[in-house]
Amino acid sequence: MGGRPPAPRVEYIPAPPPPVTVSTPTQSLQTQTELAKLTGEQTRLNMETGADLDRINEEFYTGQDLRRYRARGAEERLLSETRGEQERATIGTTGSETRLTRAEEGFQTRRTRETAGKEERATIGTTGTETRRTRETEGAQTRQTRETEGTQERLTTQTRGQEQRAGIRESGSETRRTALQQEQFRRYKENRDFQQSRDAYKS
Repeated sequence: MGGRPPAPRVEYIPAPPPPVTVSTPTQSLQTQTELAKLTGEQTRLNMETGADLDRINEEFYTGQDLRRYRARGAEERLLSETRGEQERATIGTTGSETRLTRAEEGFQTRRTRETAGKEERATIGTTGTETRRTRETEGAQTRQTRETEGTQERLTTQTRGQEQRAGIRESGSETRRTALQQEQFRRYKENRDFQQSRDAYKS
């Protein structure tokens, strides 16, 4: 907000010093007396004029401020009224849109549930049919599997016996080879210890 412009400065003309009067009944003394009176009157008029100007300026700028304040108050009231109208209109529109949205959501939800129910019932029927077919296929496959397992088990038992006998023979051979290697290592170690002891005795 702009401040009030300063009041114009009124400069007063100072009154001249009173003349030195000489008490002689001459024309000059009378003239000086009249001149002093005129000077005093002029000074008084200057002071009254300056006071009047100050008062007029104060009233003018005070009136300007009042008009400015009143105009601003009217603008603010108008702005508040407009804002209130817009807010009420916005709230009304929002309520209408919300109600329409809720109605559409309810409609779509019901349709979705109806469709889901139909699909679920169809799925359950299909699942039952497929389950029965699966059980029939599983029964046939189980019987075939049992027959195959019996055949394979007999073959496996026969092969396991052959492998066990072969393993026993191989294990015996490995045992004999291991014993021979251990004996050779024992003799090598005894011979090495003997050589080390003899060399240590000689030195």
